[in-house]
Parts: sequence; C-alpha cells; structure tokens
Amino acid sequence: MSVPGGASLWELVLRRAEAAPDALFAVDSTSEQITFAGLRDAAERLAAGLAARGVERGDVVSWQLPNRVRTIVLAMALCRLGAVQNPLVMMLRRPEVEFICRQAGTRLLVVTGTFRGFDHLAMAHAISSQTAGLEVVDVAELAGGDPAALPPEPSATAVTPGEDTDWRGYTGPVRWIFYTSGTTSAPKGARHTDRALIAASATFSDALRVTDADRAGVLAPLAHIGGIIHVVTALRRGSMVITSELFDAASTPELLARHGVTLVGSGVPFIQTYLARQAENPRVPLFPTARAFLCGGSPRPPTLHTQALHSLGAGVVSGYGLTECPNVCWVSMYDNDEDHARTEGRPGEGVRVVIVRPDGSRAPAGEVGEIRVRAPQLMVGYVDSALDADAFDEAGFFRTGDLGTIDQHGYLTVTGRLKDVIIRNMENISAREVEERLADHPDVAELAVLGVPDPVTGERVCAVVVPADPSAPPTLADLCEHALAAGLNRRRLPERLEIVDALPRNAMGKVARPELRRRLGI
Repeated sequence: MSVPGGASLWELVLRRAEAAPDALFAVDSTSEQITFAGLRDAAERLAAGLAARGVERGDVVSWQLPNRVRTIVLAMALCRLGAVQNPLVMMLRRPEVEFICRQAGTRLLVVTGTFRGFDHLAMAHAISSQTAGLEVVDVAELAGGDPAALPPEPSATAVTPGEDTDWRGYTGPVRWIFYTSGTTSAPKGARHTDRALIAASATFSDALRVTDADRAGVLAPLAHIGGIIHVVTALRRGSMVITSELFDAASTPELLARHGVTLVGSGVPFIQTYLARQAENPRVPLFPTARAFLCGGSPRPPTLHTQALHSLGAGVVSGYGLTECPNVCWVSMYDNDEDHARTEGRPGEGVRVVIVRPDGSRAPAGEVGEIRVRAPQLMVGYVDSALDADAFDEAGFFRTGDLGTIDQHGYLTVTGRLKDVIIRNMENISAREVEERLADHPDVAELAVLGVPDPVTGERVCAVVVPADPSAPPTLADLCEHALAAGLNRRRLPERLEIVDALPRNAMGKVARPELRRRLGI
C-alpha cells in the first residue's frame, strides 16, 4: 500500500511508520535490521543528539559512510532537522573530500573509522585542520537525545532567505547535494529538493509496480542518489531494503536470497556474477523470488535480458538517469522483451525528453542526437552556479551530454556520450555501440572502447579487454569477427586491442575513462 504523497522525506517517514509500524524496513549485511516505526524513533533520537551538537536547519552535513542501516537512520535524522545533506561515496579520498566540503560549505563531516584498510577518520581530521569551521565526528560516537527537546519539524515548502526553489516552480528548500562521479570531468555538486527525490522514486516505482511485498537489493552506495531513491521508494510503497556495504560474489547473493529479494540490484557486473553463480548449480534457483534484475543506463549487451530470463527466471529491467536528473526513464514490467533488451523505457510522469541535433534543432523519432531533459526530479542547479549557464538550454532543458534516440512509441535508447564519440575518417563512431557488440563475447569478462589519436584517420577504435581467462585472451581478429556477426558495420571495427587485468571504475561501477587513458598512456 502506498502512503499519500508527501512534500518531504520526513513526512514520508512519519506516514509510513503510522501505516505499517511493525513492517520490516531495512536489513544490512551485518544482520542489523529495523522496522518503519523503529526508523522513525531512532531517527528522532539521533536528530535530538545532533541538535545538541549544534546542527540546525540549513546546515550542510557531509557524511561518508558505508551501506548500513545506521547510515539510513542518520540520513533520516538529518531530514528531521532540515539539514542539507551531502553524501560522499566511500571511494573518495582527501583531495576530493576536501574540495567538496569547502565548496559545499560543510559544517559537520560524519565518517566511519577504518574501512577496507583506509582510515577515514584520520583523513577527515586532516581536512578539518586545514578548513575553518569544519567539525568532524566518528559515526560511532554519535549519541541520541530526547526527542522532546527537538525544534519544530521543518516545513516542506517554506523557503527562508538564502534557500532555493527550483526554476520549475516546485517550491521547497534544497536539502541534498550530490556530487557527480567525475568519470569524464571534475565532480560537480547537484542541488536537489526532497520533492525531486520523491518524483524520481515515482518514475521507478510506477514502472516496476513496486508494492509492500517487494524486497529491493540496494548494492549501489547509499551515498549515491540512486541509493537514496531506493530508500524513498521503500517509504512511499512500504517495500523493504536489503543492503550490503561490500559486494561479494558468494555472500551477497546469499544475503539477498535469504531475505526474499524480488528486485535484484544492480548493474551489468552484478548480473554477470549472478549468471555465473547460477550456472554452477542450474537446478536450484539462485533467487527464487526475483521478478526483475535492475540495470542502469550503462552499456549492456542486448542478450543480457534473455540470458537472465532463461537462467535466473526474471529479465533485466533498465532505466536511465543522471545525478542531476535521476530516473528519467524506466522500462515497464509489462513491456516486451525487445524493449527490455535494447531501450531504457519511456519517461516518467511529468518528464520531458527531447533529442537535439548539433545545430540545436529537434531531431525526429529514430535520429541520434543529444538527450536533453526537463523534469520534476531535475536538480535546482549546481553548487558552482557558474556552471548553470552551460548546463541548461534556453528552454530550461538540461544538456545531459548523452547521445540517444527516441522511437515512435516514446522509448529512449542511449547510444553513447558526446565525449565518447570516436571520429575516424570524418565518421562518428559510438564507443557504446562497439562495446555492446563485443560485450557478450565468451572470452571477454569486461571491456571498454576508447578513441586513440591517429595521424592519418584522426582516431582509431581501441578495445580494452579484461579476459575471462587471463591465460587465453581473445585476439583482435576474434573480436572483429564477433562484432561483424553481431551486426557492427565494418568501418567501426576496433583496430587496436589492449589486454588489462581490471578496468578502473567509480562507485557506481562505471568505467573511469580518464583513469583508464592515463594507465594506458593514451
């Protein structure tokens, strides 16, 4: 059962706790779990403790914490106070964290101690020693307080001086700052309202028909906007969150299965791991309650949906979004297999997507151009407002930098990135198209396609491959033969092959191309 739509996340917490107090809300890989009523009560106590430390409405609080139930409690406590949250993914180190805290104007930085061999607390103290006004606290030292001493609950719509409403007229203060992953450029801070996250959740939950019977595996970082939106969806629809601070090929599938996962997260590398695990014991379903495997807009072979459907008992359901505008599209549970295999679905309610040619004119159905979006879930703007002029066009559409098409039925297909277009002999080649034709080669575990400079043709197509068997990597001829059989135009075949042990990835599993180029000396 859905609770009535609220204007703030804290309102959703209260409504869900009233509607289903004893229903299980979340469980993590440490076996900690919490009900909806437990979330409300724990968040109120922690909010009182934070208030006693001096945290007030509008203060920027950055947190760098792993996927745990207590992380969600902290996030909801900050919602109760009306603070501005700045979640930071665990992979960030001092240069990025220091830059972000200074740019965002962080008042309090909450971190864990040592995680995966790195001392986050020591890093945070080093940053605070060089940053005036920045306080650091170990999350383990945060204490609760008396909820009766809390200030009045913040209004979901009232805007005080210095707070922002978004340009579309959706009133509400900025409550979140999410930084982009920085795979192609320096990270940028996207400012969001609670309403934006709720709208993004609606696109996802409407397409997937999420109910209180669903159990969602949230393996993306909770510090990423996609992770928080799963939390919002659970509050709106009464579904449950199953999360893990690390992905392990053996224990993570067991965790998800033990708690009856129905929406299995999330991304191509995870799905490939599940397929391999299922192949070890094909007679016993790995996820007997699964009804969909979630996949973001990253490149994937069209065959992945069919493989999952036949091997794992449920297909791949994909969507498209960005930190600046999450969950633009999702494929519906009731769309056909071709739409699941090749598209990112149709835009959600209130979302407008247009395809724009290089000259600025609108492209017709089926023609490739830049994807631009305008939506309730679109950010207010960047922390560095100087970036906004280039980010939005004259009609208020956000320039995504992604390339794609919209078919006559309104389904979006992402074909690549403007920055990932390889220009060879004056012909534009999409790196993503080449990747999709090669991704299901049996000797390829992972790959990325890059353009490398060439004095004659301008650029050449380079395939960077992690082999399935390091002792028997594929040859360039093998890859070209496979790509031709998959329908790739001969003029777009790779001309160079690099074999590597692993691809550098960001927190969301996307290939960090600048780092890959640096490693290869390209």
